[in-house]
Amino acid sequence: MRPMNPIFDLYFWPTPNGYKISIMLEELGVDYQVVPINITEGEQHEERFDIVSPNHKIPALTHYVGEERAPVHLFESGAILLYLGDWSKRFIPTEAYAYRDCLMWLMWQMSGLGPMAGQAHHFLQYARDDLPYAKDRYRGECRRLYTVLEKRLTGRDFVAGEYSIADIAIVAWVYRHQRHEIDLADYPQVRNWYERLLARSAVQRGFEVGRALVEKGNFTSDRAQSVLFGEDQAE
Repeated sequence: MRPMNPIFDLYFWPTPNGYKISIMLEELGVDYQVVPINITEGEQHEERFDIVSPNHKIPALTHYVGEERAPVHLFESGAILLYLGDWSKRFIPTEAYAYRDCLMWLMWQMSGLGPMAGQAHHFLQYARDDLPYAKDRYRGECRRLYTVLEKRLTGRDFVAGEYSIADIAIVAWVYRHQRHEIDLADYPQVRNWYERLLARSAVQRGFEVGRALVEKGNFTSDRAQSVLFGEDQAE
C-alpha cells in the first residue's frame, strides 16, 4: 500500500543505482512511494521525468518539504545519498576522519566500482557482439577493485568505521557480483561484509523494492538495445 502523503517520490528501476536509494529510504524508515521508470522502454526520456532528472537517468528523488510540500528534485545517486544523510543526520559519520573516509569511499564507488562494473555488465551480459578485449578489460578492472575493497575491509566491519552511505552505495553494486563474474569466495573480507549487510532488515527490504518490475525489463530486447545503447540515448 502506498502512503497517502509520502514525503518522497523515488523514481526507480531495479538496478544497482536504484537500490542505493531504496535501501537508504528503508534504513531511514520514511514514507515514500516508488514511481517506476522503465528504462528498457525509454521512459527516462519522457518529458515528465526531465524536470526531476535532466540527465535522464535513474534514480531520482522528489522531497516534499514542509507543510507546503514544496518539491525539491534530486538526481545522481551519490548526491541523493549525501542529501538524505545530511537531512536525516544519519549514516554519515560526524567524526572528521570517519567523515572523510565515508566521502572518499562513496566517491570510489561512484567513479570506480559502479562505472567499471556497469561496463562489465554491458559487455558480459548485454552486448550483442562478442568483444573479448572489452570483456577482459572490465572483468579485470572489477577484480582489481574488489581487491582494493578486500584490503580496505581487513580488520573493519564497514568501510568508514561505522555503517554509512558508503556501504550502502557499494553493496548495491556488490549485489550484482555474479553479473561481473566475481566469485566472493576469492574475497573473504568482502564476502563477510556483504553477508553482514544483507543481514540488515532494511537492506533486505531495499532489495525487495521493485521486485515485480524485474520481469518487465528486458535488457536484451531490440527496444532496450536501442534505448540504452543506441541512438535513442542521446535524444
